[in-house]
Amino acid sequence: MSAPVFLAEPGGLAGVEAGALHLLDGAEGRHAGVVQRRSPGERVDVVDGRGVRLECVVEGAHPGGVELRVQARVEEPAPGVALVLVQALAKGDRDELAIEAATEVGVDAVVPWQAERSVVVWRGDRAAKSRLRWLGTVRAAAKQSRRAWVPEVGTALDGRGLVERVQETARRGGLTLVLHEEASTPLASVALPASGLPAAAATGAGPDAVGAPEGRAANAGPVEVLVVVGPEGGISQREVDTLQEAGARTVRLGPHVLRTSTAGPVALALLAERLGRWS
Repeated sequence: MSAPVFLAEPGGLAGVEAGALHLLDGAEGRHAGVVQRRSPGERVDVVDGRGVRLECVVEGAHPGGVELRVQARVEEPAPGVALVLVQALAKGDRDELAIEAATEVGVDAVVPWQAERSVVVWRGDRAAKSRLRWLGTVRAAAKQSRRAWVPEVGTALDGRGLVERVQETARRGGLTLVLHEEASTPLASVALPASGLPAAAATGAGPDAVGAPEGRAANAGPVEVLVVVGPEGGISQREVDTLQEAGARTVRLGPHVLRTSTAGPVALALLAERLGRWS
């Protein structure tokens, strides 16, 4: 069984190497020591959410936290092609269910989208509180799935903001896929972008990858594949037309119409497999 994961703050594991004694304190330390009652000799991992993983053994616990002996420090590279879920706001917490499952299957970032047919509206204090809830959801899901990377949570986009994001993604050699039940192109047939990172650090993009655009530097960072999912009422035709004009492509998953809470995670799982992440 894999070791449980506890989260340190980004940068909090800087300079911690194999052989060191590391104190897991704060809320995570209390959870490990008081709630889970981790005891000496047990294996645990500590990650910083940005790819650093400490493989540790518990040496002891006290009111200040849990003392860990670091057995190994692992730095997991970011994938060369980033998977981004643009999830329309939905009622009944279906949007949070979507980002939770998306995190478990490997999404790299999630972006809330205020679609035309979204019943839920993020404004003012509610927007800030709702985004904090999304942050908590992806953190918990990353821990549950034992990830060293915690997905980024973007600020909410309206229609204009999403169009700009789609255009910027295209300029950087990426791809935007809009899940739509009336699309004729299967997701499985779409050529995916190649990694924007040097070959030594990139995740293989598989035999159906297409090259980066001419003039793009080899170390320009990861290109993005945006997966756009509409709300319960679907994406309006005006939104579809506008996104296509900005460079997006409409695709279908299969013969069945999925809920807004499941469409994104299913699409991301298929893309992760095609990108070689699950090989």
